[in-house]
Amino acid sequence: MGASPRASTRAIADDRHPAPTTLSRVSNQQLTLDLAQGLLAAQPFSSLIGARLTEFGADAAVLEIEIRDELRQQNGFVHGGVLSYAADNALTFAGGTALGAAVLTGGFTISFLRPVDGRTVRAHATVVHATSRQAVCRCDIYALDDGAPPVLCATAQGTVVAAPGRSR
Repeated sequence: MGASPRASTRAIADDRHPAPTTLSRVSNQQLTLDLAQGLLAAQPFSSLIGARLTEFGADAAVLEIEIRDELRQQNGFVHGGVLSYAADNALTFAGGTALGAAVLTGGFTISFLRPVDGRTVRAHATVVHATSRQAVCRCDIYALDDGAPPVLCATAQGTVVAAPGRSR
């Protein structure tokens, strides 16, 4: 029998391949762009999708995904699951700007406004209100194409919560 799927996602730590950042390693830290990018890189699904965190800080986060054929549904548009993923992660990273690194999605809703086509999906999330335990965030998802203005395709709202047992 072959190796388990879990074994294939293990990262090798050396000078060329640093160990991925995990929630347990960052529970007391404030998020920076570098740390946030490390957290994203530690998510195997994010790597599979090809997500990248392009902006982070000041109560906001921007996540982008290059559109490729594997991310499309049967009618040729970007699959709604990709947009939901982008909203979930952008909302959570935005919440992390207010709450620190150890956060989880408490829940979110998404409204699809139009089908997504183009070259890039951009999810731009901002903090609407935050307490010490949770942040309410909003996310607008745009389709980007060469030379064309961004097209709003979906909007989401969610609650990001401080991870249980974290110390700040």
